Amino acid sequence: MPIKINQVLLIIQLSATLLVLASCGSKPAAAGHGAAGPGAGGPAGPPPYKSAAVYSGDATMFYSYPATIQGEQNVEIRPKVDGFIQNIFVDEGATVHKGEPLFELRNPQYEAAVRSAIAAVKIAEADVQTAEMDVEKVKPLVERKIISDYELKSKQYALNSKKASLASAQADLVNAKVNVGYTYLTSPSNGVIGTIPYKVGSLVSSTSASPLTTVYNTNNIYVYFSLNEKQLLEFSRTVKGATLKEKLATMNDVSLILADGTEYPEKGRIVTASGLISTETGSVSFRANFPNKLGLIRSGSSATIKIPVKMENALLIPQNATYDMQGQKFVYTVNDKDNTVNVSVSVSENPIGNLYVVESGLKKGDKLIVEGVGNLKPGMAVKPLPTNTDSLYADAGKHK
Repeated sequence: MPIKINQVLLIIQLSATLLVLASCGSKPAAAGHGAAGPGAGGPAGPPPYKSAAVYSGDATMFYSYPATIQGEQNVEIRPKVDGFIQNIFVDEGATVHKGEPLFELRNPQYEAAVRSAIAAVKIAEADVQTAEMDVEKVKPLVERKIISDYELKSKQYALNSKKASLASAQADLVNAKVNVGYTYLTSPSNGVIGTIPYKVGSLVSSTSASPLTTVYNTNNIYVYFSLNEKQLLEFSRTVKGATLKEKLATMNDVSLILADGTEYPEKGRIVTASGLISTETGSVSFRANFPNKLGLIRSGSSATIKIPVKMENALLIPQNATYDMQGQKFVYTVNDKDNTVNVSVSVSENPIGNLYVVESGLKKGDKLIVEGVGNLKPGMAVKPLPTNTDSLYADAGKHK
């Protein structure tokens, strides 16, 4: 029993000794850590932020608008006379030339009308010849005063009447032949055949709901797009020229972005604009012409027209440098003491790549924070880090 008590006492003494040694050893370590941590208890420096001056110089802005495409000619082929479709000489999507046959109609009554008109002409010709004989027979009798002059005049009037009847019969024959000619339809221009809703044997007329087909002449295409009132005002302020005609004449060639996102290889020109703002849509319609010699674009296609407008002394800022608050855009500039100042800016609706065009709020030489603006507050001290402006404003010079 005494041995066990001594063992317990020894364990207690050892534990106490270890605790003392541990506590004594920790104090120098703590003191040493404080001495080795320079500035641990002092104030931290201002945080670094990338900054750059507002870009000022020439740039090219692109206005993009949805557009619809029509061929130079979209000619509906409709019959002028009634008839059954006897022959269809073309297929849907075929390329045709002016004067090429398209359809043949059959209507026996027009052929019968031609035969009847021919007979009527022959009868009228015979009547004229008879009347001429009567005049020739009466003339000598009048000259010899055997009969009165009245008889000759009567025969002459009868001859004139027969000649008029002959002219009428000849006109009826021409009309009958024209009607027969209407049963044979040809292409009015070069182009591409659209859909053909009627088949051989179908009865068609000039009052049919749908045309026999449509010929689309797409050697040149018309691209139609619209600008609302706000866009038109901005467009008018940006493009040089006193009148709309002068503005269109000074504009550069425009591009066309197709439905698959690729750019059409040919360039076009804006040639006309409607003079009035539509009260129904509140917009002005414009038309641009593009060549289409290869027939790549078909009538009825949709696309986006891209209009370049060169700007002089434009002020540009990166989109990343802006933030929105209560429907307005703001940026943070840096003053002479390297403190942040939040500034409200007005920018154009049309960006240039990743850059905004500044309309008001900034001036040339202003220095602004270009990254991390969401972490800033007004009056905050920062350490501006100059940024490579060539890469930052690269989009400004891509399309000069």
